[in-house]
Amino acid sequence: MRKFLRPVLATTLVVLASAAHAAYPEKPITMVVPYAPGGSTDALARIVAEAMGKDLGTTVIVENLGGVGGVPGVQKFLRAANDGYTIMFSNMGSFAIAPTLYRSMKFDPKTEMEPIGLVAEVPMVLSVSAASGIKNLPDLLKRLRDQSKPSVNLGNGGPGSTAHIGAEYFLYLTKTKAQMVPYRGTGPALVDLMAGTVDMLIDQTVAMIPASKGGRVVPLAVASPERISQMPDTPTFAEGGVPEFDIAVWNALAAPKDTPKDRVDKLVNALNYALDDPKVKASLDSSGALAPQGERRGPGEMARLTSKDLDRFAKLIHDANIPINP
Repeated sequence: MRKFLRPVLATTLVVLASAAHAAYPEKPITMVVPYAPGGSTDALARIVAEAMGKDLGTTVIVENLGGVGGVPGVQKFLRAANDGYTIMFSNMGSFAIAPTLYRSMKFDPKTEMEPIGLVAEVPMVLSVSAASGIKNLPDLLKRLRDQSKPSVNLGNGGPGSTAHIGAEYFLYLTKTKAQMVPYRGTGPALVDLMAGTVDMLIDQTVAMIPASKGGRVVPLAVASPERISQMPDTPTFAEGGVPEFDIAVWNALAAPKDTPKDRVDKLVNALNYALDDPKVKASLDSSGALAPQGERRGPGEMARLTSKDLDRFAKLIHDANIPINP
């Protein structure tokens, strides 16, 4: 009888284990966003989280952990169990910039995460406060170079953010200086830009298009080969005389290292479902974001871009003498 029962029991345990794996997810999934609410990355994360939840049959909860270059959010992600119930939605700021700028982050994106895939590539927009009186990009450059006037206040979403590196890159290319004003995310920076507390901000179209509709924020240039349909009156950086500024911010999704492949695959499928969702498509299009298509979807392209931009921005940080943070 024992000889008969052993294989039956073993088979039953295998079936139960397989069923448990197949049941994933059985509870809500936490999507860590290492930036404050109200910014570009947060806006994209919430759109995608809702659609992914429909495909996965559970709620995907967005948890914002902003500040200090995204370090708190990344550290929570690195400490999370690799069971598929914690994932991170971020942009190239966390995946390819902050690991060089922050020694305390101690994060090697090439080896310490499981890529899920790209979500969108978003052009950057240089905008000024209407209160600044600056009308166009040449006007801004003249103001930046005029040492007889008070320096321009340039807001950013915090050290290591894409807004920070975009601002540093712009100043490096134009050989100009401005008074940097870091915030705990793009949302708070935008509030002060609209109020006229800071003069200038460079960030993604996702945040800049809505902000410009009230008239208190004036977009001066967009980092795209041609003008975009969502901002037809905004010249490109090339039209404004700075053709080298070409940063489009890629946003992506990752799971902790060694998350089981079957669970990563489910998350990849859910992301693809979200990218094909008409509501998500419309939201991305209205904000000037471009979703990946074909072979650019999935873990492979995200891994390639991460490796490429880690090297690219490490060189920029060195060449522009951008301070390394503890």
